[in-house]
Amino acid sequence: MASERIAAIIAAEITARPEQAAAAIGLLDEGATVPFVARYRKEVTGGLDDTQLRLLAERLAYLRELDARRDTILGSIREQGKLTEELEAKIAAAATKAELEDIYLPYKPKRRTKAEIARERGLGPLAEAILADRAAVPAELALAYISEEVADAKGALEGARDILSEQFAENADLVGRLRTYMKERAFMRSRLVDGKQEAGAKFSDYFDHVERWANVPSHRALAMLRGRNEEVLSLDIEVDADDASPVKPVERMIADAYAIGRQLPGDRWLMEVAGWTWRIKLSLHLTLDLMRDLRERAEEEAIHVFARNLKDLLLAAPAGSRPTMGLDPGIRTGVKAAVVDGTGKLLATTTVYPFPPRNDVRGTQAELAKLIRVHKVELISIGNGTGSRETERLVTDMLSDMPSDCGPKPLKVIVSEAGASVYSASATAAAEFPGLDVSLRGAVSIARRLQDPLAELVKIEPKSIGVGQYQHDVDQYRLGRSLEAVVEDAVNAVGVDLNTASAPLLARVSGLGASLAEAIIAHRDATGPFASRRDLLKVARLGPRAFEQCAGFLRIANGTEPLDASAVHPEAYGVAKKIVAACGRDLRSLMGDSAALKALDPRAFVDERFGLPTVRDILAELEKPGRDPRPGFKTATFADGVDDIKDLKPGMLLEGTVTNVAAFGAFVDIGVHQDGLVHVSQLADRFVKDAHEVVKAGDVVKVRVVDIDIKRKRIGLSMRRDGDGGGTPKPRDNGNRPAPRAPAPQRQPERPAGQGAFGAALADALKRK
Repeated sequence: MASERIAAIIAAEITARPEQAAAAIGLLDEGATVPFVARYRKEVTGGLDDTQLRLLAERLAYLRELDARRDTILGSIREQGKLTEELEAKIAAAATKAELEDIYLPYKPKRRTKAEIARERGLGPLAEAILADRAAVPAELALAYISEEVADAKGALEGARDILSEQFAENADLVGRLRTYMKERAFMRSRLVDGKQEAGAKFSDYFDHVERWANVPSHRALAMLRGRNEEVLSLDIEVDADDASPVKPVERMIADAYAIGRQLPGDRWLMEVAGWTWRIKLSLHLTLDLMRDLRERAEEEAIHVFARNLKDLLLAAPAGSRPTMGLDPGIRTGVKAAVVDGTGKLLATTTVYPFPPRNDVRGTQAELAKLIRVHKVELISIGNGTGSRETERLVTDMLSDMPSDCGPKPLKVIVSEAGASVYSASATAAAEFPGLDVSLRGAVSIARRLQDPLAELVKIEPKSIGVGQYQHDVDQYRLGRSLEAVVEDAVNAVGVDLNTASAPLLARVSGLGASLAEAIIAHRDATGPFASRRDLLKVARLGPRAFEQCAGFLRIANGTEPLDASAVHPEAYGVAKKIVAACGRDLRSLMGDSAALKALDPRAFVDERFGLPTVRDILAELEKPGRDPRPGFKTATFADGVDDIKDLKPGMLLEGTVTNVAAFGAFVDIGVHQDGLVHVSQLADRFVKDAHEVVKAGDVVKVRVVDIDIKRKRIGLSMRRDGDGGGTPKPRDNGNRPAPRAPAPQRQPERPAGQGAFGAALADALKRK
């Protein structure tokens, strides 16, 4: 059966047993979500985690699309009366869409080709005769096929060539071998388009660049593809370009597929057909295939990096429920300020003008100090856009002038304002603050995202948060689907307070969605806070199935049922209460008592429905009820007097926050309006294959300035402690051709005086958009 075959294929890919994959597929097909299956159906799936389940869901979609295409192809060939048992078996065995299309190519309906015209003119037997009798002279055989439609022997041979060339180009096995050969041996070459040097300066690293196709990393591939799209670069895929033999290896592969030698007259003519087939048909076809594969490979890695960074950002440490002032910096347009209470409720807004042309520094400081005193502000969240360091200095001076008898001074933090402007103009923001100016909504978002990054960032389309490389260059549907999955997993990993959560946050909870989230909010507004999870069943349109999916991820603090504040699912409350009874304690007194709970044997509470994994999860949840998986809150301290890239000097030791992690390194905000790059070779005093092994978005790190390129706005940083931040780096291994056939050295852009060789590492990344 197709379902069993698909389950077996996926199981091998996710390192699981076929029955585990089959069980997970069954649950997903029934409408269960990945977070629910991963958390509450471990017995059914054998403990598959969310990562395995996400991969399973993605591959399931691909394999079902493949099977649907397979059925379509079989139907098409069957209708043509050309389906044989051998061909059907071959189609059934195809493991990829590319392989399937290769097999289908000879049977695919197409426009009238030169080969078809040649067959209509009666030249099919000539092509067969030449292929069958290599000793015969093709030109002599062609004389017998001259007719009213075929003027001479030359025309007959051209028709035979068209027929055989089409046959060669539609040989699925041959095309597959050639594609594999190219993937192993081809090189990617990028060149500057004449006259575009100045306009395409940001692509200067690729004006004359060559590396093995198989080794091109995602960020370089997407950079070169963008350069081609902007008509700055031309891209070519070359294979055997340096092979000086009269017959290229790829042409020899075509010849070998038909046992074409070099001695007999027919062989010599067929060898010319093989070369013609490669140059005219297969070379372009396979080049386009490889270019498409390169893009897909690059996009997959870019989407993976974006998703991983987004997850880190969403699961960043929350500062907590504390009164917070959000400042959205601006120079000419003023600094927008908003104060929210510990729950995120808006208390006050204002706009101040400390910078030119008004220069109202004293008035600004007085206004902000007043807001701090009146609303007992504990945190000041400053957006990291234009004017952020100037605003931070202003706040620092204001806080230093505040009298000590006013109580503890607020903690100031610079936060990423990525996506704040998108939120400000969104329907969500308009619904939250219908009477508030758009410019002030951004300040509210900046304040709230310090209190709880996850709760605020879910209101913004994930693609607008901006923690990826070349996010506008990748498949937007695949990107959106991947990022939506990340948001869903993050929200459900943390859990949601049912009585305070916003509609956008509730909409991300397993089993809900926008419609049910709005219904929950409406019910909460009409009847007051939920007293128990069971009250959810009173919400309009929220039935038992949705309740099953969402209940375990929703929290109710101080409700009628203590377990509602935990991640224990209502369906398993009976097990939890058996555990409580075994301890002879009140539930509230037992929750959090690690010693008492660890003394229990989980196997004693296993029954026919709930196995050991669920019992262990319940014990862990009772030990730390409602635990937040996010780290503790901490923030970077930017150096005084270092506000602009021009203030940087090699050797400076600074503190910063990781804003983005890519395959080639990590970008760090050090407070100069331009993130610096810690290349992967500079992340640690050891070899690092993947930057995510060392850092993640949101980490506070100490870095040393290595290189500054003011003109190109590039900053090279190092986290190594061995002092090896400069010097000559080892050559990048691009798989370039070995001597003596090495390509000309890659041109490197000129660097300003004083820039060290570490800039070669920076050439791995274009300046972020």
